Amino acid sequence: MQAEPVLVAGLIEVCRATIAANSDHLCALDRAIGDGDHGTNMRRGCEAVSAEGESLSSLPFPDAMEKIGLTLVMNVGGAAGPLYGTLLMEIGRELRKSEEKADFSLVLKQAIDAVARRGRAHAGDKTLLDVLYPVHAALAKRSPLGDVARKAERSANRTAAMKAMRGRAAYLGDRSIGHVDPGASSCALLTTAICRYLGEHRPQ
Repeated sequence: MQAEPVLVAGLIEVCRATIAANSDHLCALDRAIGDGDHGTNMRRGCEAVSAEGESLSSLPFPDAMEKIGLTLVMNVGGAAGPLYGTLLMEIGRELRKSEEKADFSLVLKQAIDAVARRGRAHAGDKTLLDVLYPVHAALAKRSPLGDVARKAERSANRTAAMKAMRGRAAYLGDRSIGHVDPGASSCALLTTAICRYLGEHRPQ
């Protein structure tokens, strides 16, 4: 499966720019219930991916996804690196196993389940899964990209009402309630940026 190199390069750049613009906000969210470095970590990971943009763009799409995932694992600190890395590496692996016209929603579901296993987490635990699962549901229903983006944003905001069950925030117990999960927020930001970019640049 070969994606347009310009499309891959554009997606890498829009994700890098989105995280760079929201790094301070993500750190502020993380300071409330964690180490306060989620934005910094995500920015470092996206910059590392961007530095490899030219070579990544020349790869078949599954290979590019897997290499991006590995780059994130190696460069993003905390839990976010392994979780985002697992998501993208599994997308790459599932696409490689699938036929050319694979249903991406099925591929995404397999990848999200792998993230859940890696993090030993479930929907409702106040993690990025609380964005990923609703996004998958929207894609499975063939919702327009704008609706998928709005679902991601709303889902991230809903984590404020949840009690953290995984990660450093879990040590706060009930005190984690009232704060948006930073991982869910970065996931929603990236989903929104990707949906917007694909809506504007989707190949004909």
